[in-house]
Formats: sequence, C-alpha cells, structure tokens
Amino acid sequence: MIDFVNRLFASDFMPHGVCFLWNPEIVWLHAISDVVITVSYYLIPILLVYFVRKRADLPFHWMFLMFGLFIFGCGTTHLMEVWTLWHGTYRLAGVIKAITAAASVVTAVLLVRLLPDALALPSPAQLRDANDALRRAHDGLERRVLERTAELAAANAELRAEMAHRQRADEERRQAQDALSEAQRELAHVARVTTMGELAASIAHEVNQPLSAVVTNANACLRWMAAEPPKLEEARKSVSRMLSDAHRASDVIGRIRSLLKKSEPEPTQQNVNELLRDVVLLLQDALTRQRVGVTLDLESHVPPVMGDRVQLQQVILNLVMNGVEAMNDVGDRPRQLLISTRAAEQGVAMTVQDSGVGIDPAVFEKLFEPFFTTKPEGMGMGLSVSRAIVQRHGGRLWASMNEGFGTTFHVALPAHV
Repeated sequence: MIDFVNRLFASDFMPHGVCFLWNPEIVWLHAISDVVITVSYYLIPILLVYFVRKRADLPFHWMFLMFGLFIFGCGTTHLMEVWTLWHGTYRLAGVIKAITAAASVVTAVLLVRLLPDALALPSPAQLRDANDALRRAHDGLERRVLERTAELAAANAELRAEMAHRQRADEERRQAQDALSEAQRELAHVARVTTMGELAASIAHEVNQPLSAVVTNANACLRWMAAEPPKLEEARKSVSRMLSDAHRASDVIGRIRSLLKKSEPEPTQQNVNELLRDVVLLLQDALTRQRVGVTLDLESHVPPVMGDRVQLQQVILNLVMNGVEAMNDVGDRPRQLLISTRAAEQGVAMTVQDSGVGIDPAVFEKLFEPFFTTKPEGMGMGLSVSRAIVQRHGGRLWASMNEGFGTTFHVALPAHV
C-alpha cells in the first residue's frame, strides 16, 4: 500500500495512446471529446452552486450540491483520460475514479432516501390550483377589507360625532360647574354676612372695648400733662396704652373686613391653630353672653394646610356658631364647647364638639343638604357651604352624635407638602 502511495504520480505504464497506435485521428478524437466533456462537467457544478445560492428557499438544496460534487468528479475522470493518453499515471486516475465512485454512491443513496419527499412536492398543476385558490382568497380578502374599511370609516365618523357631542357636553358641564362655583361663592358670602349680622352686638362690643380704653387713656394723658409739673412718664404710659388699644381695635375691624369681603379665593399656607384662635377671639363676647365655655385642645405641631384664609375661617365660624346655637336650650348642665386639632396621617384633623341637645337621628343624614335647617330662623346654608368649602380644599366634613349629649363635627384637611 505504501509503495502504491509512493508511486501514485509515477508514469511507469504505457500511455493510453499506445493502445491507439498513436493514430492522430483517434488520439485527438478522444482528447477533444474528453476536454469538452470535462469543461461541461466543470461548468454544471458551478451553475448548480450559483443556482442554490440564489434560491435560498429551494427545498433539498443540499441534493443539488451532491449532484454538483458527483458531476465534478466525473469531469475530473475525463480530464485524467486526456492526461493518460500521453502519461501512464493510472494509479492517480484510479484514485480519482474511486473518489468519484464514492461520491456517486453517496449521491445515489441520498437520492433514494429523498425520493418520497421529492415525490410529495406539489406538481405544476397542483401549484396552479393552489395559486388560483390563493388568488380567489386574496380577492375575497380584499373585498372584506374594503367592506371593513367602509364600516370603520362609518364608525370613525360616528365616533367623531360622539366626541364632538361629548366635547359640547363637557363644555356645558364646565360652564355649569363654573356657574355652580360662582353661586356657591355668592352663598358663602351671604352666609358670612348673615352670620356677622347676627354677631353685630358682639362685634360692637369687641370694637367698643378698645375704643373706650383709648378715650380713657387719652383723658388720663391730658390730666398727667396738665399737672404741675407735667408727669411725662405717666403720660407716655397712657399714650402707649392708647396705641395698644388702637391696634387691638384695628385688628378686630381687619378680621371683620376679611370675613365680609367678596373676592376670589387666594390659596396660601395656613396654620389651622391660628385660624381657630382668631375666630374664637372674634366670638369671645358672644360666647360670654351665651354662657358658653370654650376649651381649646390644640396640638402644638400640626402641619400647615393650603387654602384660602377667609373661607377656612368661615368654616370654623359656622361650626362654632352651630355648636353655640345647639346649646341655647341647655340649662341643666354646663354649656361647653371643645375645639381640638390633631396631626392626622395625611394632614390635619379638627373637631368641634358641643354639649347641646343633639340631632334627631331621623334628620341626621340631611344636615349638609342645602336649605335644610332645624332652626325656625335659620337659612340652612351654613353646613352646606362649609362642606363645599372643605371639599374644594381637598378635605372632608362630617358629623357624629356624642355618646352623652350633643354633636361633634369633624374636619379633615390635607397637609401642604
């Protein structure tokens, strides 16, 4: 075997041309024929490889490559036929034929195994029928698409009309909401004016006290100045007291004006404890005349809230006056009003608790309805306006009945972050 390999390219046999007695006609007939066959056999694999590369979707493309390899081997054997006309390298020619034979056997085996799958491929007639069916399906699909498109266009037109209608409805709703807000502001102003009218005597007393003190201190100042010698230090103290009382009167008038003014809400950061103290101070005389004791249980560190100062003061004023009026008929126990504030989970909680006669459970659910009142002279707007104000500030206002006597009103306002 080693000797065979070593002499693979040895030309130790007579060339094939000897068999033809070197007859030129026969020699060149075989040579030219084998060369033409070789060229053709080499061209076919190249075309097959090109075809397979261009048709990536081709089924069984590897089979075409196997045929190309087999044909290439056949071409090589014919090329060796030309070579052995003049050179006796029959060992090399035999090896090439053996390789070609192996390729042909593998190709034949694979072709046999592939034959059922190849036969299962649709025929041209079947492909035409399939194409016709696809064309008909395509035409039907196009018709359905056109019909669906027309339906969608109609639905789109209806949707646009509905959207336009909703936009008009939203605009009308917004206008109605604006009108309602304006009406609520008007009612809130009326409620403030009405409440302040009811407190006219208390307000007059609150203003009269510092003014009377101013007159008294002014007379005292004149006396100290008329003394011989003038007592300037005593006169200076009288003037200081006059200024203090004047500022006090000015503060009272300022609080009254702020509650009576009619203007757009101005949300700013507010301290609920300060608002409560201001309102209680304004109502102090009315509370005294009604023999109502007020206990302020205010947590020192409550978070600030964002809101309009006048509107929040009106809520407190309404709730306090509501508690005072609820105790008008109480004579067998102290008239006590407990006002408290606490820092809640998401803001501030305020309660106004009275020891009045309470509320009939049958009408409890109607407390916050507009124009509903249990008082003969009442308007039925205080609690309704108060709830609307609290809701506009993002909070809640509700009531609960006490275990003993009276009612508690609860206000929850979100903290200003």
